[in-house]
Amino acid sequence: MNWLLVIAGALVGAPMRYLTDRAVQSRHDTVFPWGTFTVNVVGSTTLGFITGAVLAGGISSNLQLLIGTGLCGALTTYSTLSYETLRLAEEGARFFAAANAVASIVAGLGAAFTGAALAQSIWA
Repeated sequence: MNWLLVIAGALVGAPMRYLTDRAVQSRHDTVFPWGTFTVNVVGSTTLGFITGAVLAGGISSNLQLLIGTGLCGALTTYSTLSYETLRLAEEGARFFAAANAVASIVAGLGAAFTGAALAQSIWA
């Protein structure tokens, strides 16, 4: 049963990642990968919120599998972050490469902590 929940979440998360990435990136005329940055921050916020809610007893671990593992696992993408950072560095956009790496880590962690804190304030 658990693996079905993960698959169901991933079936939504993967196309959501692609569509969000394309929609966000099409609105920016820059080499910075705003689409990937956006899906990673949104996914980190969601995962932090879901994890905080489970820890506070507000939602079930089945919902964590569906949304946290399945949806967020398919929505977020460390491999694309790594590839895009490397591509920027190789193309001579070293500032954007460094900004992508640092901003993604800082924003992702901040988003996860914010999501968890929000869930804790709701269910604590």
